[in-house]
Formats: sequence, structure tokens, C-alpha cells
Amino acid sequence: MNIKKLIVLLFIGGMAAALPFTIQTLQTFFGPDTIEVDVDTVSQRIISPSILASGFLAHEEEVMLSSEVIGKVAELMIEEGDSVEIGDLVLRVDDKNFLAGLEQSEAAVRINTIDIERQEIRIQNLERQYKRSKSLYEEGLIGEQEYESLLNQLDLAKIDFLSSKESLTQAEAQLDQVLDNLSKTQIISPIEGVVTSLDIKVGETAIASSTNIPGSSLMTIANPASIYTEVLVDEADIANIEVGQRAEIVAIAYPDQPMQGVVRFIANTAKIATGRTGLSFVVKIDITDPGSVTLRPGMSCRAEIFTQQEQRVAAIPVEAVIFEEDRAELRSEYFIFVNDDGMARKTKVEVGLSDDEYQELVSDIDNDVEVIVGPNRELRNLVDGDLINAASQQRPDDTGNSVIFSRFGFGN
Repeated sequence: MNIKKLIVLLFIGGMAAALPFTIQTLQTFFGPDTIEVDVDTVSQRIISPSILASGFLAHEEEVMLSSEVIGKVAELMIEEGDSVEIGDLVLRVDDKNFLAGLEQSEAAVRINTIDIERQEIRIQNLERQYKRSKSLYEEGLIGEQEYESLLNQLDLAKIDFLSSKESLTQAEAQLDQVLDNLSKTQIISPIEGVVTSLDIKVGETAIASSTNIPGSSLMTIANPASIYTEVLVDEADIANIEVGQRAEIVAIAYPDQPMQGVVRFIANTAKIATGRTGLSFVVKIDITDPGSVTLRPGMSCRAEIFTQQEQRVAAIPVEAVIFEEDRAELRSEYFIFVNDDGMARKTKVEVGLSDDEYQELVSDIDNDVEVIVGPNRELRNLVDGDLINAASQQRPDDTGNSVIFSRFGFGN
């Protein structure tokens, strides 16, 4: 019994002594634990820093016509989609009541004109009578009362004459007002363009109103050549926007057909847009090359405004750059991980321009150094000194050539 116990104890002791050698042998055979990563090298890239903003297409020259008088629409000279020139008659409101008012006003002017002529003749007669009465009064042939009575009649006649002239002025003003209202029954196009919407029909009542009640809006005319893009830029980005900067506009209806544009206007005052919590600035972009896109006002679109000229710089994929911030120490730094013979080395870098894909490296790094770019789940948890296994990558550079890397950093 004691011999068996001794044999078991010796066996256990032998296994314990051989365990480190066994683990070391397995590690040598299978290799230590490594993290599969993707790598890339620093390459010369064209970077175009830009700002994205959303908005819509609109017409610079666009007018919504409304009536200044109330009346039924008697005639429409256009249809929706028709082209019009400046001064074209597009709609006529029934003018019967205005014509009747015109005849009444013209009659009032004529009556006042006749009354003035009558007053002039009366004054002339009284002036002759006054001259004779004055001579007779000076010779003592008539009394003072008769003389003063004739003088008062002359003064009253002159006052009546002045009153008649004012009445004529009033009648002429009323005539001008009637003529103005009569002219407003004819709606004239103030611009050259296309009728984009027609909101009334013959027989409906046109209403003189600035509100959106039925009948207040007659039609909308816009100049197709004046279409532009209006976007809202966040106040944090507006300092980088300047007039004359290049932009690419993508309409929602044509996602694969970008249009070229140029920033023309930047609002001076910020506003709170519907659906947004922060302040935004209106930026207008002229469309210089619409391509094959059929432009329609009101289309939703997205604009990418390039804030700097394209530059060829040393860059790496943006996913390779890690940003660390310590608010307590007021410190913010950028890092990358490089492949140091199968080991991840955390390296502090300085960055410059960036776009959606690449980040400029201001720090001086050799072009043949492999930079770890992913996968993101591994990169974000990577620690300086971790063992890595660099997977093959094939990325075309700006010249169209392929950059190929193999495992453990050896080229094919």
C-alpha cells in the first residue's frame, strides 16, 4: 500500500516538473497569442477638406402674383409651364364695376370743370359791375351800402371759384384712383420666366390679401436660369466658408450625379432653422454645371463645400488615427499604432488636413512604416506592446498603383 502511494506521488511530481517545459514547447510550436490587424503605409494623397450641409434648390428670380383688387377671374392667358416675357398680360379680372366707377369719376371731373367755367364767368361779370359801382360811389350817385354789397358778392364769387378748383382736384384724384384700380384688373408678368404654378381658374374670385387664403395667390413665375442651392451651415463651420469656394451639390433625386457650384452668398445673421437646435447660417451656392440633372425648385439636396484647395500631402486612412483628450489636464493628442516587427507601438503624431477618407500627417514618419488601420474593434482596444499579425492589404494610391503588404510586414 505504501509502495503504491509512493508511485503516485512520484508521478504527480514528475508531471509538475515537466509542466513548464510542456507549455514552453506548445508556445514554441503554436506561437504566442497575436491580434490580427490590417496595416497600411504613409502615402501621398490629394486631400480636399470640406464641410457638408443640407438644403434645397430654389429660384433667385421668383415672384408669386396676387391681385390687388377683388373680382372674378374673367380670362387666363397662360397655362402652367408656359414661358412669359416681361410685360406679358397673364390674367384679367372682371372690370365691369371698375368701368362703371370710371364713367362716374370722369363725369364728376367734367361737372367740376363746367362749374369752374361758370364761376370764372360770374367773377368777370361781378368785376365789371364793381368797377361801375365804384365810379358811381365816388361820384356820390349810389350809397355806401349798395357799393359794399357788390364788393362782398365779388369776394364770395372768388371764394366759390377756389372751392370749385379744389373740388376738381378731388374729382381728378378719384379718377386717378379708379384708373389705377382698373389697371390692376390686368395682371402683368414682372419678370421673364416660366409659370411654375397656377393656383386659380376662370370664374374663381381673386382676393386682395397677403395671407394664404384661397384666391389670394394667383400664380408663381420663376426664371429657370436663376436656380441655385440654399443650404444651412452650422455656426461651428461658418468661419471656414468663403465666397468663391467650390462646391459639389447632390440632389436627392439624382444621388449619383453631383453638380458643380460656387459659393455666392453667406448670411450675416444666424437663425434657428426648423428641426435644428443650434444656430445656422444661410449659404447660397450658384450651380455652374448641372450636368444631366433636371433642376426643379424645392428639391432636397446636400452640398459639400471645399474649404481649401486640393493639396497632395502625406496621409493615412482616418480610421488609423486615435484621438485622446484629458479635460482635467486640458490635453488633447493624436496617436497611431505602428507595426514594430510584429509588435504594436503607440506613436504620438501631429495631424493636418483631412477629408472623409484620409488624414494628413504633419509628423515626419518614414513612408515604409506600417500603420495599423483596423479592424476598429481591435484597434480601439490595442495596447502598446501587443503582439500583432499584420494581414495583407491592397490599397490603390492616387496614381492608380496598388500598394501590397503581406503578413509580418514582408513584401510579396
